[in-house]
Amino acid sequence: MKKLKIGILSFKGTESKAAPEEILMQKAARELGHTAKIYKAKKFQLVYNQTSPWIMYDGKAFPKCDVVITRPSVLKSVDLYCALIDQMQMAGILLFNNYDAILNAKNKVKTMQILDHYGIPIPKTVFVSRPEDLVSGAKLVGGFPLIVKQPVGSYGNGITIVESMRALKSVLLWDKPMYLLQQYVKYAKGQDMRVFVVNGKVVGSMMRSAQKGEFRSNIELGGIGRPVEITDEEASIALRSVQALDLNYGGVDIMRSKNGPLVLEVNSNPGFKELQKVTGVNVAKTIVEYAVEFAHRHIQHTSR
Repeated sequence: MKKLKIGILSFKGTESKAAPEEILMQKAARELGHTAKIYKAKKFQLVYNQTSPWIMYDGKAFPKCDVVITRPSVLKSVDLYCALIDQMQMAGILLFNNYDAILNAKNKVKTMQILDHYGIPIPKTVFVSRPEDLVSGAKLVGGFPLIVKQPVGSYGNGITIVESMRALKSVLLWDKPMYLLQQYVKYAKGQDMRVFVVNGKVVGSMMRSAQKGEFRSNIELGGIGRPVEITDEEASIALRSVQALDLNYGGVDIMRSKNGPLVLEVNSNPGFKELQKVTGVNVAKTIVEYAVEFAHRHIQHTSR
C-alpha cells in the first residue's frame, strides 16, 4: 500500500506547539510508515488572484498532501476561521471532515435541525430570538429547570442551567441573535456518554461524570471519564448522528433518559485523550488508519 503524505490541520495550541491529540496522530502516522506534519492554521495565507485559489503556508506554497485531517477547535466566528478549510476543499485537497460537515456540527441550530429531520432522538429543543417568546419556549421544553445554550460553542462553553423565568430573563442579554432552550434531563444526574465514531464504526465510548457542584460533564471542565458498555440502540444512534452530519469522524454525546438515549451534541473535532486513557483504545491510530483508507479509495477513484 502506498505510503501517504498526511497533513494535520491544527487550530489549537500555540504557533510552535500543537495540541496533544494532534501530536498523537502525527506519531501514529509515522509509526504506520507515512509522512505526517502538523500545520498551524495561523501560519496560512490565502491569496486570491482571480484565476486560482492559492494557499500559502508560512510564506511558501502549501505542499501537496494526500489527505488533511482537520481539527477545527474554534468557538467563535466559525465560518470565518474555517474559511481556510473551505479554501482547501476548493483547491481539491482531500479532507478528513470537510467544511460543510464541520459547519453542520459547529452550529447547534443546524445540528438539531439535521438530527430531528432524520428522526434521531434529541432533548426537546426550542430556539428563541426575542424576549416575548421565552414563556412559550420554556413551556415547550417542559418548564424549569431548563438548559440555555448559545448557537455556537464547545467544551461546555455557553451552557447554563436556569431554574426560573426571572433567572432566564436575567441570563439572556440578547447580545446573541438566538438562544437555544433545551429540556433538562433530571434522570441523567450530571452524566453523559461520549461515543467516538470513525468511518462508520464505534471505536470507543466512555461515561463522563460532572465534578461536584457542576452539571456539565465535559472533561475540560473537570469531568471524569470511565469505560462504559453501550447498547446496540446507543451505538446505532451514534452512527446515524455522524452519518447525518456527513462527518468522517466525530464524537457523539449521548444522555440516558427514562425514555431512552438522547443526543446532546455531535463534535467534529472531538478530544480523545481521556477516552484513550480509560479504554486503552488507540484512537489516534484509528483516525489515521481510516484517513489513509479514505485517501486510498479517493486515489483509486480519481485514477480510473
